[in-house]
Amino acid sequence: MTGRVKIYTDGACRGNPGPGGWGVVLEYGGSSKELYGGEAHTTNNRMELTAVIMALQSLNRSCDVLLNSDSKYVLHGITEWLPQWKQRGWKTAAKKPVLNVELWRTLDELAARHRIEWSWVRGHSGEPGNERADLLANRGIDELARQR
Repeated sequence: MTGRVKIYTDGACRGNPGPGGWGVVLEYGGSSKELYGGEAHTTNNRMELTAVIMALQSLNRSCDVLLNSDSKYVLHGITEWLPQWKQRGWKTAAKKPVLNVELWRTLDELAARHRIEWSWVRGHSGEPGNERADLLANRGIDELARQR
């Protein structure tokens, strides 16, 4: 495989919980693809996770990936917390069930299919890919409102 897929993800919520959206920008070989969607009643953390899951699900083969997210929840979760959660039977250090466990399990499975470099990007800092993912996440919320 040549090159690497560059992905930007973002989640948004109006109210937490409230209506939420997720956005994804995928870039590879001079091409880009955008994905977005929303949920009527959700949390910001769920939308951040959903964005990453939808991005990885859209890849149709094993890839080298640079995944950029402004969510420290997602990045700390996948790179630091997840191995301990699995060892403890999906319990936190405080022996409580991991929140959003079904999303974490899905993300864990998808991430194992790829070679991923996880990168934190400061949100709303002018990074074009992140700004676009944020716009798409908010479009996901806006389209929910239009469907009602």
